[in-house]
Amino acid sequence: MADLITVDDPDDPRLSDYIGLTDVELRRRREPAEGLFIAEGEKVIRRARHAGYEMRSMLLSAKWVDLMRDVIDEVPAPVYAVSPELAERVTGYHVHRGALASMQRKPLPTADELLRTTRRVAVTEAADDPADTGAASPPGPPERAGQCRIAIFEDIVDHANLGAAFRNAAALGVDAVFLTPRCADPLYRRAVKVSMGAVLAVPYARFESWPRDAEVIRKDGFVLAALAISASSITLDELAGRRHEKLALMLGTEGEGLSAGALLAADEHVRIPMDAGVDSLNVAAASAVAFYATRPRSD
Repeated sequence: MADLITVDDPDDPRLSDYIGLTDVELRRRREPAEGLFIAEGEKVIRRARHAGYEMRSMLLSAKWVDLMRDVIDEVPAPVYAVSPELAERVTGYHVHRGALASMQRKPLPTADELLRTTRRVAVTEAADDPADTGAASPPGPPERAGQCRIAIFEDIVDHANLGAAFRNAAALGVDAVFLTPRCADPLYRRAVKVSMGAVLAVPYARFESWPRDAEVIRKDGFVLAALAISASSITLDELAGRRHEKLALMLGTEGEGLSAGALLAADEHVRIPMDAGVDSLNVAAASAVAFYATRPRSD
């Protein structure tokens, strides 16, 4: 059972994990280095625990103590009860969900390790985070009808987009996610929050070298399909109709899309047909469309 500790000093060193949560540059450097991430809100905290992450501590406003009582009773980590005003002074913003938890990261698997152990895969490149000690999640459901999909997100630097793409991957049966070296940290607070904890449920790894590591995926039998408009692109419906047993969907960074190197590494270029003169979608929206259209089917 955790100790419930009332804290009324914003400079109390026991609250150090929660300092400056709105300072992106500080948290982006600090959290991977110290092996922690922040789960915000009751549902995300519970999902982090269900995914096997160890809790370092929890920060609650008084009205959330009863709601989180079962968690308090189960975890050995300290629980700090604070006023909403003190929480805002420490974190830098109004914590309207009233519950934060500092969680311990898990060792991140290599791309080869993830390919060997998962039945669900997805790939991502971008953001400014080369050093990620993120988390490996529990294995997904059994492979369906002999089909396996992975997604490649290249240079996705926006945490909200990354979180949304992970949520889409979880909801639409993607088997794993691969991040390119410069991709944003999926365990950054906003990414975890936007994903509603889905980043904790989809196995992921980070490439060491991109696009060279695309060959690691190809050698494992995957067809690499790049979401891009080009003279040789086929429609998403055409790709889905081919029902590849192993499919890697590649999606690029916000604005510029996939790099020239990624396009050269791809086996197919694929476009989403659109109307009204629109030629592209937000990367999170595009991922949802692509994941749904290519979902494994038993018919």
